[in-house]
Amino acid sequence: MQPAAPRILLLSAYRADSHAAWADWLTRQFPEFDWDRRELPGRHFRWRIRGNPLSWLRSLGDAQPDAIVATSMVDLATLRGLHPALAQSPALYYFHENQFAYPTSPGQNPSVDPQMVQLYGALAADRIAFNSHYNRDTFLDGVDRLLARMPDKVPPGLRTTLDERSETLPVPIQAITTTDHAERDPNLILWNHRWEYDKAPDDFAEALLQLAREGIDFRLALLGPRPARIPDALTRLRTHLADRIIVDAKCSREEYEYWLCRAGIVVSTARHEFQGLSLLEATRAGVLPLVPDALVYPEQYPATCRYPAGDTQALATRLGAWLTGARPPVPDIGQWHSKRVEPQWRRQIEELLETRRGAA
Repeated sequence: MQPAAPRILLLSAYRADSHAAWADWLTRQFPEFDWDRRELPGRHFRWRIRGNPLSWLRSLGDAQPDAIVATSMVDLATLRGLHPALAQSPALYYFHENQFAYPTSPGQNPSVDPQMVQLYGALAADRIAFNSHYNRDTFLDGVDRLLARMPDKVPPGLRTTLDERSETLPVPIQAITTTDHAERDPNLILWNHRWEYDKAPDDFAEALLQLAREGIDFRLALLGPRPARIPDALTRLRTHLADRIIVDAKCSREEYEYWLCRAGIVVSTARHEFQGLSLLEATRAGVLPLVPDALVYPEQYPATCRYPAGDTQALATRLGAWLTGARPPVPDIGQWHSKRVEPQWRRQIEELLETRRGAA
């Protein structure tokens, strides 16, 4: 009789784009495991990160999976307390982001609650994984800063404890599947991020308006999700550079890949980025990236593709030079490809399952 496939409970409390891409890849890449997926919609952030144990209270039952893979939006410590059977299953806590390095949005009240959820979750897990070194380092540094503010009774060595059970496991970059590729336009500038405060689209718009004032030739592909209220940056670009906009939409995956294969330059002005899947996807498709010299980017891109963070003049100057003269080669990002990342994830899952067998 064929033994039952190991059952892995996958908990994702905030199914936003990168979280969804990761969960879809993981379950598709390893069909030999019996994945029990529990996901919550990527909205209402504060409620999601504090309320997910209540949202799943009646649905998790008393079953004991062979392993748990939970994202850092999951209140793992509380879940294990409410469902004692889960405390017997080895758990991997996966950080797509960390709340110690996430910028507060305008009008949002600062709170340590999300940080404490992630700290307790990391302590409750058997293993911790981050999608980049930057993510890991800012989390550990943030834990140090938070605990240094506490008045007393802080146990020593928490950073060491967390560091010893952590490693870096990126979300893999998928190959482009669209076969009907258009001819690449070297002066087509791509924006493929969310149009929200943490991606600083106002900096992007300001740099492009400066290039237009200087009479430099370029075109725009404005992609990425946009909020219901049209952001000022997008309004400025539509008003002043309408004749240069080739596409302005949140596209289907097929259309998105088409524009990745057509654009010449992709720009980031982000104020937070823990892995930057959209930039990595574009770079893999052959688009030359220009990114801030900060956040995760120094571990991914050479200095020739970075500009001083937050400096729109420097961004415009570098773009102008590329649009009118020589450019560096597109960087090699092979270490983030699925074929390189898959063995790392396989080893992590198998070791997690072995922890359960060893304890049995």
